[in-house]
Formats: sequence, C-alpha cells, structure tokens
Amino acid sequence: MIAEWIASIFAMLVVDPIEADIRQRLEEMKAPVEVVSQAGDCLRTTGPQLIDRATGDLWWAGTTVVSVVSGLTSPAELLDAANPACAPLASYLVSAEAEA
Repeated sequence: MIAEWIASIFAMLVVDPIEADIRQRLEEMKAPVEVVSQAGDCLRTTGPQLIDRATGDLWWAGTTVVSVVSGLTSPAELLDAANPACAPLASYLVSAEAEA
C-alpha cells in the first residue's frame, strides 16, 4: 500500500511533468517525426522504470523529486541512455540544450 502511494506521488511530481516537458520541448524545437516517435517509445518504457526505482529507493525518490521540482535536473538526465528507445531522444535533447 505504501509503495503504491509512493509510486503515485512520484508519477505525479516527476514522471508526468517530465513527459509533458519533453513533448513541449520537441514541439518547440520542431523535432523530426522520427524523434517524436522515439520519444513515445522511450517514455512508455522509462516511466515505469523510474517508478520502480522510486519505490525501491526512497532516498533517490526524494532527492529526484526535489531536483525535478526545483529545476536542478533536466528531463534528459532522467532518460535511460542505455535504453535503445531513449538514446536518440536523450542525445537530441542534450545537443539542443547545448545549442540554446
């Protein structure tokens, strides 16, 4: 029961805002269709992984919530670059952030 509560709070404060932010950034950057498609695949796999990690590591969950809410952590930093669906998206966002 507590794990479900943690998962829902973490999803509300971290996963949902990250998904919205990434989609908004891609829209603003006028990202290619391939990148937008990969973003959907990446977010469908990364969200559950982040929630699983949060329920297993409360310290990480708490510090991540604070970092995301305060803006210290960018969404690209939470994407799993080892995930084949996320690697192109993460590199695209990082390169776009570097250019800005």
